[in-house]
Amino acid sequence: MAPEHQVPQNVGELYVEHSSWLTGWIRKRLGCQELAADIAQDTFVRLLKKPKYFANMGEVRAFLSTVAKGLYIDQWRRKQIEQAWLESLMHSEEAFYPSAEHSASMIELLCELDAMIAKMPKKVANAFILSQIHGLTYSDIAQRLSVSERMVKRYMAQAMLHCVLLKSDLSL
Repeated sequence: MAPEHQVPQNVGELYVEHSSWLTGWIRKRLGCQELAADIAQDTFVRLLKKPKYFANMGEVRAFLSTVAKGLYIDQWRRKQIEQAWLESLMHSEEAFYPSAEHSASMIELLCELDAMIAKMPKKVANAFILSQIHGLTYSDIAQRLSVSERMVKRYMAQAMLHCVLLKSDLSL
């Protein structure tokens, strides 16, 4: 392979060669230079934490863009969660004004819960949400999901196992 086609394996070299491209690529999708720069930076931090070797330039850019997409989707989800938290505070019956630290902790917890639920199978996640968030009985959940109560119990057992395993950083 000619030297100009070799792919640098050092993250610093990858950063120098691809950070401008990646920032521009993200900016085109999000329309915000500052957010694009932050996400590009976070993309390379991920690469630093878990180094990867590439066969060619196309593979480098495919990897970087995939990681960046995941990061800006995470960013978008976090903003949605923050917005829902703020709306729930506005609509609460009692005047409750948590400290900035409490709000940050709650948003972090909600993001973790969202990530756990996102990794569950759809029917399991639906049963979990209907039970834990909406407070429905297993009978009501069974009717909504058009399954038996026994199946709802299975879904809930799966959901609880999923939560325990994910919280313990184990995988299914």
